[in-house]
Amino acid sequence: MNSSLMDDAANRHLLAVAEDRLNGFHEQPFAELAIRCGMPEREVLHRLHDMLQGGLIRSIRQTLPGNALTPSCLVAWQFPNASSLFAAYDWLIAHDPFSGHVVIREPDDSTAPGANFRLWTTLRLPEQTDSPATHCRILAHRTGALHYVLMPVVGMFRLSVGHMRRAGLPPGTLDDTAPPMQRPASPAINEQQQRVLNSLRPPLQLSELLPGCAVWQGRADAIGMSLQTYLNCAHHLAQLGVIGRFAVILNHTHPTAQSVAGITEAALLMWSVPHGMEEEAGSLCARHVCMTHCYYRSGAVPFGNPQIMGMVHGNSRRTVRSHKQAIDSALTAAGISPIASQIHWTQRATIRPSLQDVEAYRRWLSIYAPPID
Repeated sequence: MNSSLMDDAANRHLLAVAEDRLNGFHEQPFAELAIRCGMPEREVLHRLHDMLQGGLIRSIRQTLPGNALTPSCLVAWQFPNASSLFAAYDWLIAHDPFSGHVVIREPDDSTAPGANFRLWTTLRLPEQTDSPATHCRILAHRTGALHYVLMPVVGMFRLSVGHMRRAGLPPGTLDDTAPPMQRPASPAINEQQQRVLNSLRPPLQLSELLPGCAVWQGRADAIGMSLQTYLNCAHHLAQLGVIGRFAVILNHTHPTAQSVAGITEAALLMWSVPHGMEEEAGSLCARHVCMTHCYYRSGAVPFGNPQIMGMVHGNSRRTVRSHKQAIDSALTAAGISPIASQIHWTQRATIRPSLQDVEAYRRWLSIYAPPID
């Protein structure tokens, strides 16, 4: 069996489930995938091993919804010229592990407000460290940014990648119900729970693709905890809402993955809606299955103050525009006529989770914070 090929129907079926269908914590995640995909657990493990080793899968990990743990921001950056823009992109990837997504975008309309903000990042800092504004001042000093804009989350409607499940999706396809808005919250986490969370965060290594509960044994051993205590603690964290889903993350920059999943284009969509209609508008936008992310954000004044932002992927710009047109029509039909909207196309992207380690952040500050005069 050559299970590293994306043109394998069984692999496509496995990925359609594994990308975003295992919500919460699972003691035996690969056994659960096997049940849902109708194949033996050993086969699931072999296929995932081959696709991860071959670069078609970027990572396999337990996701943690960051807004339930520490505040996050979307940050847009303006640079004086293209060379400084690309140099900053490279610098952030190499030197700032707290900036997760690092993306260069091209505005669909070069005359739109904020069109000169080409670099976009997500920023999530460990608890009990600097504010996002302080961190961004350090980054601006290091990269030569002219300006930056912080856009914190007010509410989240959707965070569910599922590229394979969305491939070839007709514009206007809706979920059965509109997702409610979730506001950022930070439940109290004790020391033992924090140790388990920290151990869950890193992606699984190839050697950890193991059947049954064995997948978690090494993580429990590493923090000196019995497996059963570890599992019980993880279940409790899931009940607190600080564990997202067990996810297989497709490497959507891989040419084969792009071709099969139909994700050669990606765009950040933004809508300005009448004040007071943000929650209704965001929920309606997120009901469109094409949207992988959808947030209500504040602070985007240079862009005309859009409040609803989200990502759509497609096999062409025409496809993405068709999805947006369907969302625009749905908003208007619901009596939420957008004041303005924008499209920002992804040109270059590095996607990774933000490092959540207080000691690592303090070491970072000792290296990169500018000296105090």
